Amino acid sequence: MIRPSQALRLLHINRILVRHGLDEIILATHLFRPFRFLLYLLPWHWLRDTRTPRAVRIRRALEELGPIFVKFGQALSTRPDLLPPDIAEELAHLQDNVPPFPGLEARMLIEQAYGAPIATVFSAFDETPLGSASIAQVHAARLHDGKQVVIKVVRPGIEKTIQRDIGLLYILADLAERYWKEARRLRPREVVAEYEKTILAELDLMREAANASQLRRNFSNSDLLYVPEVYWPHTRRNVMVMERISGTPISDIETLRQQGIDLGKLAHKGVEIFFTQVFRDNFFHADMHPGNIFVSPQGRYLAVDFGIMGTLSPGDQRYLAENLLAFFNRDYRRVAELHVESEWVPAGTRVDEFEAAIRSVCEPIFERPLKDISFGYLLLRLFQTARRFNMEVQPQLVLLQKTLLNIEGLGRELYPDLDLWTTAKPFLERWMREQFGIRAFWKTLRQQTPRWAEQLPRLPTLVHDTLQQAREGKLQVEWKSAELHAIRNEIKRANRRIFAAVAGGALIVSATLIEGLDGNASPLFASTPLVVWLLGGLGVAILFFAWPRERD
Repeated sequence: MIRPSQALRLLHINRILVRHGLDEIILATHLFRPFRFLLYLLPWHWLRDTRTPRAVRIRRALEELGPIFVKFGQALSTRPDLLPPDIAEELAHLQDNVPPFPGLEARMLIEQAYGAPIATVFSAFDETPLGSASIAQVHAARLHDGKQVVIKVVRPGIEKTIQRDIGLLYILADLAERYWKEARRLRPREVVAEYEKTILAELDLMREAANASQLRRNFSNSDLLYVPEVYWPHTRRNVMVMERISGTPISDIETLRQQGIDLGKLAHKGVEIFFTQVFRDNFFHADMHPGNIFVSPQGRYLAVDFGIMGTLSPGDQRYLAENLLAFFNRDYRRVAELHVESEWVPAGTRVDEFEAAIRSVCEPIFERPLKDISFGYLLLRLFQTARRFNMEVQPQLVLLQKTLLNIEGLGRELYPDLDLWTTAKPFLERWMREQFGIRAFWKTLRQQTPRWAEQLPRLPTLVHDTLQQAREGKLQVEWKSAELHAIRNEIKRANRRIFAAVAGGALIVSATLIEGLDGNASPLFASTPLVVWLLGGLGVAILFFAWPRERD
């Protein structure tokens, strides 16, 4: 049921869609197609701007709808399996430009979080924000010990706005599942649920602070990436305090050149940071757009904004690494097999057909010089191909795809000759050796030795108890599997049916023998007809109930 506030919001959305000439997209859906003729009767349709591409009109409409729809559009831009290529490319240009809220209101929110005047925590606080985004904005401050910090404050009332717009997205997803033939494969409700989980997590700054601390610890002994320190005593759910860092925005290439930074080396470092996070740490910064990345004068990456982090299961890590290596080696058969083994495509998919489709996509791309190969473009073509084979969306890989595309875009902007493949392949081969070679064996042995040492003293007692139970006939096998339990019950039913069939058959045979006897031979069979009927009828009844039913 749509609430009144949601109904008003839907009317507002429709008005914006009409203003940007997107009503034709709505009327092209299965639900409204019978009413499409009405479009040509509407006055504004005669005056619409047909020169502006539809992708640009969609981007402008999302920007006008507000920050939640902007962020949703940004998330969709990483999903070329969901959108036509022109729309996916245009949505990548969405900018999270939101006017700041008053600094006085930020001061009040901070004091409310601390339950004390702001002067008791900070010796200075700048009410003019350093930056403003859809979820929070950032202010400069100074602690009483003189340390320069930044304070991140969640926007007032933003959670209510998010819940309202997320509810509308669910309504649209339900309509899509009902009237869109692609919905079963693309699972729009799951896409919205994944977005909801991500954006609600961004509201919890304690979680973001924990993410920052973990990433800082992962790179504490590395000169690749620096993560600012979190000041935990001053961090709350809606307020986070971090070390203030200074550097050049990575998009300011001219300043980086003036500082004498090797842009080629910087681009390769970015690729190494990505693969280190994904495969060594299994914990990666999933929002690495230019606004969140800075560079120190020494050429070290400086990261901010840790609200969106990604992880992969060990299985997904292995399949991903094997897929990438198979691509690098042009082993399309292995790529197809991995997609089936990981159940990214249905189990019944013919590997040879899938292999041929992948080859037709990859071979023309690989014939170019390596520096001209765009991994983002390759992913786009592969998604379009996999759609024909009913490849289902893999939500756990969405953030990874987005981050990889961001990294490649940054690297190519810094250094157009960046060869992502040459940088990544040695890293992946080394990781595979560490996971499955002799080094992996010794690593696992070292990790498990303390656990084995803890259990070893108990082993003789466990062996003695097991043997003692076996000798006394008390050793039992416990049935855990539901399938095995069903088989055991079926065997019991079959045994009962066999016993009943034998008993019923014996009674019928007995009745037949008695029928053939001479009643004068013995007084016991003087009432032969009655005995025959009783035994025969009982035998037939038992056989009737013992006969297998169709459900059995």
